[in-house]
Amino acid sequence: MKFDFTNAVGSNVENGVSVENIKSITGKLYDFLESFRQSPPGFVEILNCSSEIGKVVELAEKYRKFQNFVVVGIGGSALGIQAIQGAILSPEWNSLDREERNQHPRFFVMDNVDPEHITSILKALKPSESVFNIISKSGSTAETMANYMVVRGLLESRGIDPKSHIIFTTDLNEGVLRKISIDEEIPSLEIPSNVGGRFSVLTPVGLLSSAITGIDVESLVDGAKESISSFLSQDDTLKNPVLFNAAIHYLYSKAGKRISVMMSYSNALYKLADWYCQLWAESLGKERTLTGEVINAGQTPVKALGTIDQHSQVQLYMEGPNDKVITFLRVNKFREEIEIPKVHEERKELSYLGEVNMSNLINSEQEATALALLERGRPNLTVTFDEINAFEVGRFFGYYESLVTAMGYLYGINTFNQPGVELGKLNTYALMEREGYESQRKHIEEAKGKLKPFIM
Repeated sequence: MKFDFTNAVGSNVENGVSVENIKSITGKLYDFLESFRQSPPGFVEILNCSSEIGKVVELAEKYRKFQNFVVVGIGGSALGIQAIQGAILSPEWNSLDREERNQHPRFFVMDNVDPEHITSILKALKPSESVFNIISKSGSTAETMANYMVVRGLLESRGIDPKSHIIFTTDLNEGVLRKISIDEEIPSLEIPSNVGGRFSVLTPVGLLSSAITGIDVESLVDGAKESISSFLSQDDTLKNPVLFNAAIHYLYSKAGKRISVMMSYSNALYKLADWYCQLWAESLGKERTLTGEVINAGQTPVKALGTIDQHSQVQLYMEGPNDKVITFLRVNKFREEIEIPKVHEERKELSYLGEVNMSNLINSEQEATALALLERGRPNLTVTFDEINAFEVGRFFGYYESLVTAMGYLYGINTFNQPGVELGKLNTYALMEREGYESQRKHIEEAKGKLKPFIM
């Protein structure tokens, strides 16, 4: 990957973050780098656990015989998985026949509790020909557990042994899934205790579905390792794309640019922006610093797809509030190419497109949009993939996991917790009358009783 910050620095963008601004926080960034080296986060440590990769590959071989592989998870237990699959597999994967998929199964994700969505997936497959990967570190995620129970009930109603069609990916020691796995001898993989959901894409959470659909999991991991190794080897902020990007986003957020857009000029990379949105929002959206100071940190992440969103969101980016930093994703070498034929040569409105490659058109549109934004004083940067493969996707994950950790350090927050999410979970348990949450339900009822209804 290549990182182009030309359109984001103050010497080129009106009222932009200058190199001098960045130098003013170099000490903080160097301290972060040293801290990262001395105490690597869990998402770095797990990259060196080759035995875990071996377990994943072995289990994938065993279950590859099934026609369908279904992930049952949500948030960090689904978004990274979908990002990998979306980037590397054919968008028509499930429509291909078994031979065209090189004997790998079809792929589905049950990542919501919308009954229509879940029903449509279950209608599309035969349970006897499917294996379901239930992913929850705690084993208490209401949405995942509800879908697990639906799947389990379906299997049992058809007289199918759940033990042969279910894999758990969960905590090594804690939670109800671990207990069920032990009691019923259901196959399982472990989520490392020191890795949170949104950072778990290169643990068994994301690697099993990758291996079972034929994606090179070792290349994914090697890409992330290379990205992190490169980041750790450069002390100079002005030459380190992780530290430089952290400084850019941090300083712009302090200057009022509280929205971070990731706009992919590749359909295959669009799901990476989905993963990025969770990573950025849950990691950086914090009320307080580590010392208890109220800070309400974080940028709101937004995803966009070029060229489609040139015809919707870009109008706002150009002429609306100047409160955004925009990151473009682009690809140099697409895996497929289309040359636009010469048609209507006599019409100047169309003739310029004749004999032009489609990749040239989409990349020209990205560059044109970036330059237009720059002219309006809207900072933007570009991340370029030379091509899309497992190694480059792994590099992307390693880069952004390191970047968001640097951002959290600059804000002085806990990058790895999500207390706001936990409150919503507690309220859900209370409203669903889960045992042990009676006081929370009472609190909710009292709060609702004080509201003045305004329903139309």
